[in-house]
Amino acid sequence: MTPRRPRGAGAFPKPVEPSATPKPDPAELYAALDLGTNSCRMLIAQPKGSQFHVVDSFSKTVHLGAGLEATGRLSRASMSRTIQALRICQRKIEQHDVRRMRLVATEACRRARNARDFIRHVQRETGLPLEIIQPEEEARLAVVSCAPLVSTRTEQLLVVDIGGGSTELVWIDLSSVPRHDRPRAIMRLHAGFHPPESPFPAAKVVDWISVPLGVATLKDQFQDVEDDAARFALMSWFFEENLANFSPYSHQQPREGFQIIGTSGTVTTVAASFLNLKRYDRNKVDGLRMTSDQIDKVIREYLLLGPEGRRSDPRIGWDRHTLIMSGAAILQALMRIWPTDRLSVADRGLREGLLYAQMCADGVLEDGPF
Repeated sequence: MTPRRPRGAGAFPKPVEPSATPKPDPAELYAALDLGTNSCRMLIAQPKGSQFHVVDSFSKTVHLGAGLEATGRLSRASMSRTIQALRICQRKIEQHDVRRMRLVATEACRRARNARDFIRHVQRETGLPLEIIQPEEEARLAVVSCAPLVSTRTEQLLVVDIGGGSTELVWIDLSSVPRHDRPRAIMRLHAGFHPPESPFPAAKVVDWISVPLGVATLKDQFQDVEDDAARFALMSWFFEENLANFSPYSHQQPREGFQIIGTSGTVTTVAASFLNLKRYDRNKVDGLRMTSDQIDKVIREYLLLGPEGRRSDPRIGWDRHTLIMSGAAILQALMRIWPTDRLSVADRGLREGLLYAQMCADGVLEDGPF
């Protein structure tokens, strides 16, 4: 009998099954799919007030970028795994008769020489219109997804999205925006980092960067280093070196009025470990604020556990244990550069940003950004 792999707080969430509530009107439904270097995730949702209600979801580890660092191409095995996951997404979209959707691919497909062939193959096999988006749009959508977590006291905001193949950082100045309007000003960025003139007070994007290092690509760069602690330290310093061209890097920011929001599986896993969750609970994680000391304590625990200990830790989960230290190295570098009392944890990201952007453009959210 094959032993069951443990699923814990750090594991990718199981698909959410629709409840027995009346079937929503397909005309009200939107789908958003994020195909990254490591995972394939989809949400189907309908507008509800100023937010949205998730009707169905899907998340699966596909390792699309496996071997990409060495070959520059998507492998047959990774493409096959991904298409199997996309077929499930296709069935869900058809089941709910979704008519409005945005299905995007990110860093692995931006870098792979055979990405265009893969996109055409996906269209033939599943009928899904997958598109490759550029880093700026990926960063923008991650920022938009975090708008509900922006404090009205925040004057300088750093949003960090740690992906499988890349990490996006966006620095935003909100000091000229009235306090009550700051979250809404972030939402308005769905139209672009430098939107046209508007009667509304604008959030100013000071700088943004997409670093081609995420949890999978950073891990691949240092997999030949055998010592666990040495590998972690090298990954963290290497990531920091790649931030040298980010303009807010060298400026000492005051802690008062400064907020960092982190969105990624790394950040939510660290939060789940801090809360000692054996089973993941989004309601406890999304919006949690952690201190630098609390984050450092969790990372030290991970290092003490070692690779075998992390593999069996239910707070990390089987799907995440091989990637958690490269993600933690990125997180530690960020907290070292911009020391702050708090990091806001966001269990949200590209999919939510895609949904907000579609719904904002259609004007179906109450009290929306316009």
